[in-house]
Amino acid sequence: MDTLQSQWQVLPFVSLPSWFVDIVKQYCSNSQGIYAAQLLWQRGIQTKEQLHSFLDSNYYHPLSPWEFGYEMKLATQRLKVAIDHQKKVTIWGDFDADGITATSVLWEGLGQFFTPDLQLNYYIPNRAKESHGLNIPGIQKLATEGTQLIVTCDTGSTNLEEINYANSLGIDIIITDHHTLPDDRPDVVSIINPRYFSEDHPLFSLSGVAVAYKLVEALYLTFPEIPESPLENLLDLVAIGLIADLVELKGDCRYLAQKGLTKLQQQLSNTTRPGVAYLLKLCKRSGDRPTDISFGIGPRINAISRIQGDAHFAVELLTSKDDKRCEKLAFDTELANTRRKSLQKDIKKNVEKKLETLDLSTTQIIVLDDPQWQSGVLGLVAGQIAQEYGRPTILLTTAETENMSETGVKLARGSARSVHNIDLYKLVASQQNLLHRFGGHPFAAGLSLPVENLSLFRESINQKLRQEIIDINTLNSTIKADLVVTVSQLGQSLFRELKLLEPYGMGNPIPKLLIQNCWFESLGNRNMRDAKNNPVKYIKTKFNIYDRSVDEGFPGIWWEHYQEELPQGEDKRCDAIVELDYNTYGKGRYEVRLIEVRASLTTEDHNSLKSNQIKLIDYRNQDKTKEENLEVEQLNRCPVSWDELQKSYYQSFNNQHNLALTYSYDVQFNPLEIIKKLIGIAKYIHRTQKRITKEQLKEKLLLSDRSLILALDFLEKIGFLISEEEETLEIKKITQQSNDYHFSEKMLLDTLKEEQFKRKYFTQIPVETLEKLLMYESLHP
Repeated sequence: MDTLQSQWQVLPFVSLPSWFVDIVKQYCSNSQGIYAAQLLWQRGIQTKEQLHSFLDSNYYHPLSPWEFGYEMKLATQRLKVAIDHQKKVTIWGDFDADGITATSVLWEGLGQFFTPDLQLNYYIPNRAKESHGLNIPGIQKLATEGTQLIVTCDTGSTNLEEINYANSLGIDIIITDHHTLPDDRPDVVSIINPRYFSEDHPLFSLSGVAVAYKLVEALYLTFPEIPESPLENLLDLVAIGLIADLVELKGDCRYLAQKGLTKLQQQLSNTTRPGVAYLLKLCKRSGDRPTDISFGIGPRINAISRIQGDAHFAVELLTSKDDKRCEKLAFDTELANTRRKSLQKDIKKNVEKKLETLDLSTTQIIVLDDPQWQSGVLGLVAGQIAQEYGRPTILLTTAETENMSETGVKLARGSARSVHNIDLYKLVASQQNLLHRFGGHPFAAGLSLPVENLSLFRESINQKLRQEIIDINTLNSTIKADLVVTVSQLGQSLFRELKLLEPYGMGNPIPKLLIQNCWFESLGNRNMRDAKNNPVKYIKTKFNIYDRSVDEGFPGIWWEHYQEELPQGEDKRCDAIVELDYNTYGKGRYEVRLIEVRASLTTEDHNSLKSNQIKLIDYRNQDKTKEENLEVEQLNRCPVSWDELQKSYYQSFNNQHNLALTYSYDVQFNPLEIIKKLIGIAKYIHRTQKRITKEQLKEKLLLSDRSLILALDFLEKIGFLISEEEETLEIKKITQQSNDYHFSEKMLLDTLKEEQFKRKYFTQIPVETLEKLLMYESLHP
């Protein structure tokens, strides 16, 4: 299989202030808190206030729903009119876990103010037939049933045509959503969407369920005498949606997830949601861990629409108080999830077979279709393929019975997933003229297009990505190891330290541990079985991991891999990156999840390397280089990737010269400053009609090849007409800026931020660690 091996990076161990470690230690019952302190500091938690607020939700001060300003006031005013006049309100939800929990929060929350099933109902599109978002047939159906107000959740921001249609029928719309915003405000009563905030705002990363909760909170504050159920009773649903949707758990998001997990773990002892309690029992989890949601409840809720299309009963499962009914619905959900696993594995194998016929060296983005694929699991498979093959992936089904447009045109419908921080939403949007519908965000998207456009779409989107990044084969995914540990350190003490950082999510990933010179014993495969004990085509490998620090191995699992893929025995030493977990199955045990494994350096490798290995000489962040007797080559420009550093290293290695690292990191030269200087240089070139070479521009602004391409694209989008002659740039005219210049600006800013982080990393990582990693890569290219 032509999948890619990730690059490994080890974060340096930092010397921390004693007061910082002392505070962390207060939260550790049986350890010194050193490892947790390292992780917190590395992740930007570096003040007393940040530390206490991050570790203890009781220290955090959540923002009021009125932070949404006039939009929230408009929403509550319109809902008051509906309450006073007893008008019919419909919640328009979505079929994924965030959308289902958001619908459930509004169903229970608004249900305190409207009579359920009489004044209040909900509508969830059928995943197999309708896709995400508002749609005209659904709105038409609601109009005939007497709906006068639609409240969306987790959807609706860009459904401009559908909004206009609802308005023409006299139906008002309140949007609660967190997805991409349109260029102009839609014609709705209110749009409550945190993307109107700046990215550093505490509410910016709210998911759909959290936005829905904020609307209910505003109603509770406006009419405190009406609700009979406490607002806090909704928090377990909020935690499920937040964690399942993989949003960045910072600010209010982290606070709501922490509070929600506390409510969730009460379900097994003090059941108020029998459906949730049954789900926890079926997946053998207690509800106190974010992984109980991300690997347990979340996939099961998502499986309902992936397998059945219709997800209406998912809301009933989460909100009903009927114990017997919930038991049946939970069992049906479990069967849907095991069917999803089997289907996902079958389609993945089929995709890999198709990939064998492609020339991946010339393929920038994978676009595949098949009439036999079931649309519900294509996003999951696309995510797996994107990660394993290092390319954005779009998988489409052309099943004739499902995929017909309103005009009878046969459609291909499916899902897309990104990799390498490539903005997938922008990439798909660039092909809008070939599409029927699309939506999503930079990391994931859903789309449909006429089947007759498939070949052109595949060619055009590959060409577009090639123009932006030159060649995707030059990009490598990177796994960052947070800590280097031995097998003897695995277990309860380390687990409890790492648990302080939960809940994990984007921006706060599960800590990855590097174990060096380890080996594996007691390997075995286990095929999964469903709730009816039928075999499922889904496998995992069990093992025990050893190193010289232990006589007894530590248990672990490797999902979706066979035991033949793992070297066995002490004579086959490895380096492994793992995640530490607690498995609640049976009596419960601590174990590791294997992420990736590589062979360790052999004795022969070390001996051959010692005879001709070059040295790295550390002159970083120094004004002058010292005198050296040995011949040296200098690396004056701080690298922004391992590829750049390896290129200089290999060149010095081949010449048998030591490599002096003479670059520095300028903390003042931040991404916003670079963009400001970029515009200033462009204005100067236009005013003086002078020329500048690409190399000069790269040198002045510390740009890489990739960020240079993005910088030139951004200048053109804001009106600078650039002419290129070989490697020289000239600006003869300034025109009106493009409407979508902010997309270009965001891509440039994100890339500059990533490069800034890497410069900082390459100036702070100990030179001994650099030598070790470069030596490792030279032996394992």
